[in-house]
Amino acid sequence: MMDKTQVTIPEPHAVFEAIMADGAIIRLRRHGVAGAPRLVLSHGNGLAIDGYFSFWGRLLERYDVIVYDFRNHGQNPPHHPAGHHWKRFIQDDERIWHTIREQWGARPMAGVFHSLSAVTAAMHTLEMGRRWAPLVLFDPPIHPREGHPLQAVQIFHEGEIARRARRRTERYKDPADLAQLFAHVPQFKLWRPEAYELMARATLRRDEAAGDWVLACPRELEAHVFESNRDATIWPRMKNLPVPCKLICGDPANEHKQPPALIGRAIAEETLVEYEAIAHTTHFLQIERPGECIRAMEQFLRKHGFIQ
Repeated sequence: MMDKTQVTIPEPHAVFEAIMADGAIIRLRRHGVAGAPRLVLSHGNGLAIDGYFSFWGRLLERYDVIVYDFRNHGQNPPHHPAGHHWKRFIQDDERIWHTIREQWGARPMAGVFHSLSAVTAAMHTLEMGRRWAPLVLFDPPIHPREGHPLQAVQIFHEGEIARRARRRTERYKDPADLAQLFAHVPQFKLWRPEAYELMARATLRRDEAAGDWVLACPRELEAHVFESNRDATIWPRMKNLPVPCKLICGDPANEHKQPPALIGRAIAEETLVEYEAIAHTTHFLQIERPGECIRAMEQFLRKHGFIQ
């Protein structure tokens, strides 16, 4: 059942509109405690970081928290679809990393990323070196290496979710309508009650001319990202990451598990990257069991000296 109480996300202490190399704008928002350990967070494909407030809202009393949406997602203005691809996402991450340091100080930053942003952060780190450190990746759908039996499973799964993305309703009279839809999706049944409303508001953009609400991330762009997630070289290179990294994944025994839960476990077995599965969760573990996810994250951050 959906909670009727609407959660209000606090106004950020600071906002900066970072301009990407091709002119796209990504809106960086700073919350939490200036001077505290700095966490930078982003989200999964077709979603938006404010929809994860059940998770990162619990961090505001003890961290300097910077959140951002990927291009053509969330609070960012729409940009040309030709730039909506993985290579550009990596370039965006590099520009964002430098911009945060320029605007708010050059300090260590732990990257805390889910799904799309987690895969991008791994690719960014492998290409550019030590940036986010440490790196916490929640249920990353890293494409399986060549020859692994999960490769066919992942290709089929991403084809299915791409087809579903193309069938999504584009417009809504009110975000509450999308929240109701989310609440009735079986795969989302473990979400915290407030998360349906949060994610609906975060993933819709007001169209003043039409008088309604439209998906911030267009359906075709969401589908394209799923279908183009095919880099089989990331998996074997995970052992070469130049920063401490932990995979925190969904429960591989859950009835609604998705391939990333199995992929994370398999990568850890082959590369010895740190790994933990959160019991009774799916791909959306941060908005299902945020407290357990924070415990797993902070245990890792403490182990590597990022927090006391």
